[in-house]
Formats: sequence, C-alpha cells, structure tokens
Amino acid sequence: MNIITEADFRKQMKRGLSGGYLFFGDEDYLKQFDLDAARKLVSPDETFSFFNDFRIDALDFTPAKLLDALMPLPMGADQKIVTLTGLSIDSLKPSELEGLCDALAALSEYDYNVFILSVPAGFLNAGYLPKKPSAVLSKLAEYLTPVHFERSTPARLAAWCEKHFVHDGVSASPDVCRVLVGLCGQDMFVLASEVDKISYYVRSCDRTEVTEDDVRLVAIPSSEHDAFAFANALLESRGRDALSILATMKQRRIEPIAALSEITRVFCDLYTVFLLTSDGVGLLDFQKQRKMHDYKLRLYQKSALSSGRQKLLRAISLVTEADTLLKLSPSDGYAAIERVICAL
Repeated sequence: MNIITEADFRKQMKRGLSGGYLFFGDEDYLKQFDLDAARKLVSPDETFSFFNDFRIDALDFTPAKLLDALMPLPMGADQKIVTLTGLSIDSLKPSELEGLCDALAALSEYDYNVFILSVPAGFLNAGYLPKKPSAVLSKLAEYLTPVHFERSTPARLAAWCEKHFVHDGVSASPDVCRVLVGLCGQDMFVLASEVDKISYYVRSCDRTEVTEDDVRLVAIPSSEHDAFAFANALLESRGRDALSILATMKQRRIEPIAALSEITRVFCDLYTVFLLTSDGVGLLDFQKQRKMHDYKLRLYQKSALSSGRQKLLRAISLVTEADTLLKLSPSDGYAAIERVICAL
C-alpha cells in the first residue's frame, strides 16, 4: 500500500492531480486547506463551478449520488473535482462499505474526475501504524491513494504561526510563537483564529511587533490545559481550585459535555502513563502515538505517579459515570462535573 504524506500531496498538486485520494489523520485544518487548494486547481473558473466542483456531505451521501456526481463530463475544462466529506468510515456496515467501494471502482471509467474522500480526525487512524493499516483503510486503498495528515509538532506549529503573523501584517519572534502554541494547544483551527485575533489587537494599538504579554492578554488557553489543571486539582484534593477552573470553562462557554470529555481523556492518559511507567516500558511509543511533547509527558508522569492507581481508577469511574448521566440528562450541565468534585 502506497500511503503518502500531506507534503507529497502538495507536490502532486504542482504536477497535476488525477484519480482518487483518501485524506485521513489527525490534522483536519490541513485537510481543509488542501481540499480548498485542490478545488481551486481543478476548477479555477467560478463560472463553471456548478458543473466542475461537486461537493457531497456525509448526510447526503449514497453510492448512487456519488456515481451521479462522477458520470457527467466537465464543462469548459479537462477535469472536474468531486469531494465527499464528513463520512464516519469506521461506523459503516460491511454492505455500506461495499457500496462505497463499488462506486469508487467507477473512477477508472470516468477518468476525467479528481475525487477526494476526506475523513474526519479520529477515524481510520486510531492506533494507525504504516506497517499494519486497518482492514477498512486497506480496502479503500485499492481505489484511492491514502494521504496521511499527521498532527504537526509544536516546533513546526510555532514556525507556522510566525508566518501567519507576517501574513496578518505583524511580526512575532520564535519565542513568542512557542508561548502561543504552549498556551493554546496544537489545534491549527484554534491557532489560526488566535493569531488573527492577536494580530488585529496589536495593529489596533498602532504596533507591528507581537509580545508575549499580547499573547497572554488576548489568547484563550486551550481546553486541554484547563482539563489537565482541573484533573490535577481533583487528584490533589484542591476542590476550590477545581471549582475556579470550572468557572473559567463556563465563562468561555465551553459545552459541559465537551469539557467533561476532555477531562475524561486526561484521566485516561494519566492512567495509561501510570501503567506504562510502572512496567518500565512503552513511554516512547505512547509519546509518538499521542504526539505528546516530552515536557508534557513528564508532567503527566509526575502527576500519575504521585496520584497512584486507586485514585486514578476512582477518578475515571466518577467522570465516566458523570458522562453517562450528562448524556441522559443534558440539562444537568456543569452540575454533573461539580458532583465529581464533591465525590473525589
């Protein structure tokens, strides 16, 4: 199976695209960026976009609709582009996957199409290893070229933020960009929004140089950092601090179910780190799989070991129970999380 990188796909765009591609991996921002770039490349004339740029959403998808999109000839051009986005590949029934593959088999017959199936983060790549791809990925690779969109490293994200600031008409040093990534996390959609916001603020102050103070004043810390701080406060029995962090989440209008999901993930990561550390093996693999920075891994390791097995298991049990109750009764809101604070 020939799995290419996002950088390889960009090189192919310069040479010209043909056939079908499967976008998968953790970085949805770059998927969207390359999807837009491919559309502009294949269908640059907006006058003919109705004929040459077919977009299918997962909610409207059927194999028949895909075939209907592939069959027509392009108008005023040699190629047209067909894109299918948002499809939960892993949840397809065998018969549904077979129907999709039957439609994809027609790509060779209608070779004037460029087709892109863009799968959201969290599908196909869970535990992804190049030497052992999933059965679904292997099946789709018979018809499409898989393009793996890996989560960027903090260093690459900081360099990307620096360029984004320049595009917005201001400048920021590498150190300032590293602070931004450390504060806001590694989601490129979030970082792009924060860079734009900080840039507009700095320009409104008649300045062109972004400082660390600007970043800390304007940028909103990522929910991941809030969740880790909240988990630590619970594990260390600092109820007042936990409530304060929860109040910050409310002010930022984070949905309770989203906040609890992030908190649950942090507890599960802490317990995994605890088990691996206790066994003395596997931390490097865990770091690579979760794209966890070495400094962050050390923080998790310290917190996990100081908490111990029983406390971590108790915390996971409580947040899992709260998650179930919140899904059954969404009106409970943050009260479900507050009960966890009282119980731990």
